[in-house]
Amino acid sequence: MSARPFKILGIQQIAIGGPSKDKLKTLWVDMLGLEVTGNFVSERENVDEDICAMGQGPFKVEVDLMQPLDPEKKPAVHATPLNHVGLWVDDLPKAVEWLSANGVRFAPGGIRRGAAGFDITFLHPKANEEFPVGGEGVLIELVQAPAEVVEAFARLAG
Repeated sequence: MSARPFKILGIQQIAIGGPSKDKLKTLWVDMLGLEVTGNFVSERENVDEDICAMGQGPFKVEVDLMQPLDPEKKPAVHATPLNHVGLWVDDLPKAVEWLSANGVRFAPGGIRRGAAGFDITFLHPKANEEFPVGGEGVLIELVQAPAEVVEAFARLAG
């Protein structure tokens, strides 16, 4: 295995699904004090999500509260309460190339623009014969960190 040509910098987001965003907002917004900073609706992704935030600047972490537009359709964003974890990565194309070459399975869709405006891709929650490394039941989103986030984490690392 060659040297890893990228770094995972930190958590970019946690996405939580439920039948109703209202119940999720009672805990995350009303009780824990997160701020709703946006909303994303996609029929293709069957999701209506409120984008919440904690922390500041490059260390801000999103908490996405998701409900399905249609509970009978796929993807079922509410079926797994912890829908996915998003990780900042300093070089997304290099990460995808290296991880794929080393047996990591990616979900269909490739690199694309995500709801927060950053390039993203997803590691599949399950491995298969061709790609023996998966998320072991957890969907993992890799998110291209913008320059200011890369620089802030570099300063933090010293």
